[in-house]
Amino acid sequence: MTVDWSIKGPAIATCNCAWGCPCQFNAPPTYGDCRAAIGMRIDEGHFGDVDLSGLKFAALLAWPGAIHEGHGEVQPIVDEGADERQREAILKIMSGEETEPGATVFNVFASTYETVHEPMFKPVGFEVDIEGRNGRISVPGVVEATSEPIRNPINGKPHRARVVLPDGFEYTEAEYGSSTASASGAIPLDWAGRHSHLATLHLTPTGPVR
Repeated sequence: MTVDWSIKGPAIATCNCAWGCPCQFNAPPTYGDCRAAIGMRIDEGHFGDVDLSGLKFAALLAWPGAIHEGHGEVQPIVDEGADERQREAILKIMSGEETEPGATVFNVFASTYETVHEPMFKPVGFEVDIEGRNGRISVPGVVEATSEPIRNPINGKPHRARVVLPDGFEYTEAEYGSSTASASGAIPLDWAGRHSHLATLHLTPTGPVR
């Protein structure tokens, strides 16, 4: 029997694909491989009797091809403010443990990893305005990823796109933006003008709360 857990709060996902991210539509990645930086702030959350409210986490991810083809790797990062039990709880959620098979993005991704790098416990900076499509994930010395609105190439005005996935295992509705990311270490990242999406996530062992 799985542990009762729940996390709710804003999240940012950035990746190296073109705006829109083909993964969202069961299509191959734009440039052949998939690389990503994600982050979330838990506004309300628990793992059993462990309170997770107010904590943040991030992850760097990479796959040599489409995600479902496997051979992926992940670098988990948990905010250094988390105590030992909170760290363990967040890492279990991120690893897809205590989750019904295929129910959450963490469980699905975990089934594709070949390498899980040693978790980092560092300050995780997280800023987000979902409706404005603006956001930032920052871990000093590790990653800097930002999101901003997609711009009309003619007049430079913000272009708004929102995608609804009624049966999605990550979000039900997300705002789409444009990302820039730079990361060093086990999973280097480097791009500008690529995909981002921002959403409020509410996940449990059985999947998103809709």
